[in-house]
Amino acid sequence: MRLVGLTGGIGAGKSTVSEMLASRGAVIVDADRIARELQEPGSPVVTAMVERFGDGILSEDGSLDRAAVAAIVFGSDDDSRQALADLNGIVHPAMQSEIRRRIDAERDSDRLVVLDFPLLAENPRDDLDATIVVDVDPEVAVERLVAARGMDELDARNRIANQASRERRVAIATHVVDNSGDLDALAAQVESIWNDLS
Repeated sequence: MRLVGLTGGIGAGKSTVSEMLASRGAVIVDADRIARELQEPGSPVVTAMVERFGDGILSEDGSLDRAAVAAIVFGSDDDSRQALADLNGIVHPAMQSEIRRRIDAERDSDRLVVLDFPLLAENPRDDLDATIVVDVDPEVAVERLVAARGMDELDARNRIANQASRERRVAIATHVVDNSGDLDALAAQVESIWNDLS
């Protein structure tokens, strides 16, 4: 097994790169998907989140209202920063345990395993054979988040501000994908990286 980290800021196009790698045969361990699975209604993680943030983070059907959580943790004041730290303290241990389990399941294979993890710069790992960073100008990311996801511009900017800086992410990269162009340009870069790593 070769273990490769994949990261990028919100709106950079990391999910698209992940899909392109999966289509070439990579095993994807998607931290965001694992986090969503761990946050199913009634799960221990959601129970702990409700204890910390209150019932207001739940929808009427008992599912997690992610927009309500985002409104609490992605502000720019001290309360928001503490709330984000508390949220990470609840979610990350359970997520890391599940990530470890999924990677270990491939340990004896000869496959390329991609850990798709948005917070890789904030939470570096020493077990990666390579790190792919999907990079884009933050202004382009904001435009994409507003246009493609219907996100409020202020919310998009707050989320970007709460992530590692572009420079910090690029500093951990062994491979940088410039996603300022079109899909064909992106696919060509992914193909080159695939050939280099597989």
